[in-house]
Order: sequence, then C-alpha cells, then structure tokens
Amino acid sequence: MKNLVWHPHKVTRKDREKIKNQKSCVLWFTGLSGSGKSTIANEVENQLNNMGFHTYLLDGDNIRHGLNKDLGFSDSDRKENIRRISEVSKLFVDSGLITLTAFISPFREDRQQARDIIGEDFIEVFIDTPFEECAKRDPKGLYKKALNGEIKNFTGLDSPYEPPINPEIHIKTLECNVEECAKRIIEFLKEKGYVNV
Repeated sequence: MKNLVWHPHKVTRKDREKIKNQKSCVLWFTGLSGSGKSTIANEVENQLNNMGFHTYLLDGDNIRHGLNKDLGFSDSDRKENIRRISEVSKLFVDSGLITLTAFISPFREDRQQARDIIGEDFIEVFIDTPFEECAKRDPKGLYKKALNGEIKNFTGLDSPYEPPINPEIHIKTLECNVEECAKRIIEFLKEKGYVNV
C-alpha cells in the first residue's frame, strides 16, 4: 500500500523463541461445530502450559465478541473472519508463541490462505467428528435450531464443510478421549522440534 513502510525490529522471532525455549507455530484446529475443537485445543494449551511452554488460544466464539464482532456467517464474512485470524496468528508466531486457533474454517481455500499467510509453521489439525455425533452432543443447542430451520447457512447442513485432504494431524474423536487427543498433538510438536522436553 502507498505510504506504508514495514519497520524491522531489533528483537527477532528467533530471539523471542530462544528465551521461551520453544519454536513458535500455529495449531489450526478445524472441524464441525461441536466436534471438540475448543475442548481439545484447551486441553493441549493446558498441558503445554503445565510443561512450561508459552501459548495462546484464539477461539472462534471469543474472537467474534471483539475483533470480528462486525462479521456474520455468510460465506464472505466467514472468509474475512479466517483472513483476520490468520494475520493475528502470524503476529503471534512472530512473538514466539505456540498459537492455537479453534475455528470451524469450513473452506479449504480459506485454510490454504491461512497457510500461505502464516507460512511453514502452520499445522492443520483436523478434529474429525461425524455430523451425527456433533448433532448428538450439540453443546450450544445450535444443531437443534439449525435442524428446525431457525439458523441458516449452518456448516454441515445447508452450508458445506470441506474436510482437509492432507492435514498434518488427523484426530478422530470417537477413537480417543480429550486427554489422549491432546497428547497425540503434543507428541507431534515434540517430534517436529517445536517443544523440547
């Protein structure tokens, strides 16, 4: 953009990572509403915090209370929601944090855009829970409303969810409990050198 100049900082991402003894990244949790994204992301953050690592969790509902409160749920608003979160996540990675995001992010194109913005330390975590199971859990009562026609553009019902084709981490929630799911994700971080224990 005209009249804008990027200002380099004396303190770099590597400097910030060094004092935190970790490598920053974004764990991008995607899945249907009620799949367990927020619950598992919370448990991953809790376990990492207990291990002494520096984290921050960006949750879809929480972000829509502030930064993205002007956005609805049309396809274009969903795209803008994900774009903004991607830019915020990129800043958090630069700060040296292990960043967790819990957003439905239903469209592959938008998740690819997030990957492009964030870069090589984007880790897609597919929280794979069947629609029927999510509808049964229905922690917010949204499935009941959507199935009764009270909510339009509901992901998985009258708005599509495009599952990841090749996520870095694929969690099938019917096969493990929350703690086990979180441990699998942390094992991935250890294997890839993001955390050293």
